[in-house]
Formats: sequence, structure tokens, C-alpha cells
Amino acid sequence: MTDTDRRIIEAAARIAGEPGADWSLDGLAESVALSPHYLQRRFKRLVGLSPLQYRNAMRLERARGALRDGRSVTDAAFEAGFGSLSRFYAEAGRGLGMRPAEYGAGGEGLAIDYAVGETSLGLLLMAATERGICAVRFGETVRQLEQELAGEFPAAIRRPAPIGGDEALLRWLRALEAFIDAGGPSPDLPLHVFGTALQIRTWRFLTSIPVGGQARYKDVARAIGAPRAVRAVASAVGANPAAVLVPCHRVLRADGGEGGYRWGLERKRRLREREAARDAQ
Repeated sequence: MTDTDRRIIEAAARIAGEPGADWSLDGLAESVALSPHYLQRRFKRLVGLSPLQYRNAMRLERARGALRDGRSVTDAAFEAGFGSLSRFYAEAGRGLGMRPAEYGAGGEGLAIDYAVGETSLGLLLMAATERGICAVRFGETVRQLEQELAGEFPAAIRRPAPIGGDEALLRWLRALEAFIDAGGPSPDLPLHVFGTALQIRTWRFLTSIPVGGQARYKDVARAIGAPRAVRAVASAVGANPAAVLVPCHRVLRADGGEGGYRWGLERKRRLREREAARDAQ
């Protein structure tokens, strides 16, 4: 590691340690004895974000934690360092699918339709708002899946889709079932999920891994511009809210081992085996 890289890492650590501070490019550059122009260029090359973007990402991380802890949107925004709610919403709109107020309030004000289908890998629940799919998860019983959805969105209006209907949600579910069981085309469906800036970047990259492909956690971290954040990336992969649509099953450990999988390693192994066989045809 070069001396410059160490200074860039020090600058990133300063931002992460005090994301609420009003860091200016000049002040940050002076703190690590680099010129502002050079810091800007090297920081973005090493971290994948500009210092300002990185600061905002760290603020969003802090705000998300506060929302999950039950803080109001106003308190979460100001405690994270955003000077106004308008700034918070503007930044959140660039990095988050679901608005912070919706997610932090347990989905209050959201109408979520859901349906459960049967696949060879077990029951599969798909849930969606009017803007897109907010959850896809495997489970053992319908009751378990409904309870998990209720636990994440306790204040939302949750409505089971009518059996035999032809709503978009049911068509989406059938398309995903066909992909899992019958080798149908990989469905390209709209998502409406909540995540931190790092999580959103991770999930977006995962959707670019082709059917039958694979990546290591360190590859994902490097690809999203955070090569030293392998653990954080692994956590983001594990927090994936949309099974198969965001193909976290295609990510492996550094040694090629399966690693973890939110819905069980056997499902991960079978998904990968089927995709590899399909890709070989």
C-alpha cells in the first residue's frame, strides 16, 4: 500500500467517524496533507465515491439505523448530520427505493399485496407495492412467510392476492416460479426495496451477474468501488430482500465455498447447480 493510499484511507476513516461533520474538500485535504484536487481524484478511484458522496452514504447508513431503532424521520435526519429534511429526502431519493418515512414507520401508508406459490425449493412469497416488488423469500409454511412480512412491515396494509387472478403480482410470481423450476427466462421485474447506499450498490451489482455466473465477496466489493469493505458487502449480500431476483446465491467465499445464504445453503446449492446446467446447454 502506498503512502497516498494510506492517506486516502485515513480521510475515509475521518468521514466515517464523523459523518455529521461539515467536511469541506479543502479541510479534508488539509487534514491528510494532500491537495484538494488530488484527494478528490484519488479518493474516487480508491473508494468508488467522491468524498462528498461517501459522506452522504455514511450519513444514510446512520439514518437508516436510527429509523430501524424507532426514531422519527426528522430525528434520524438531523442526528445523521443532514442540515434539513429536504437534503435528507433528496439524498435518500438517489440511493433508496422506499422512502425512509415508509420504511421507518413499518410501512405505514403502504398497501402491500402478496402471494405465495409452490416451487421445488419450497414455498415462495412475493410481495409488492404499487411501485414494485418489496420482498421475495422462501419459507416452510404460509403462516411463517406471512409473519415475516408482517414483522418487516407491521403498519402496512397487507393484502393477499386473489387465487386465480391475473394481477401483475401473480404474473410476476408465475414468471419467477418458471425460472426456478422450468428454466424459463430470467424475469426482469421492478423492485421497491429499502437499503443503505452500500446495500443498494451491492444489490444492483448482483443483478448484473449472469445466469450461471458467480463472484466472490471480494470481487463484489471491488466492483462497487469499496475494495476494503468486504465484510460490509457480505452483510449487504446477506440482507438481500428479494431472493433470486437479486441473485445473492451467485456470490461465493474467497475459497470458492458456498458461504452463507439467508434461505438455506441447500437452496443456494440447488439454484447454482440448475443455473450452471442451464448455462451449459
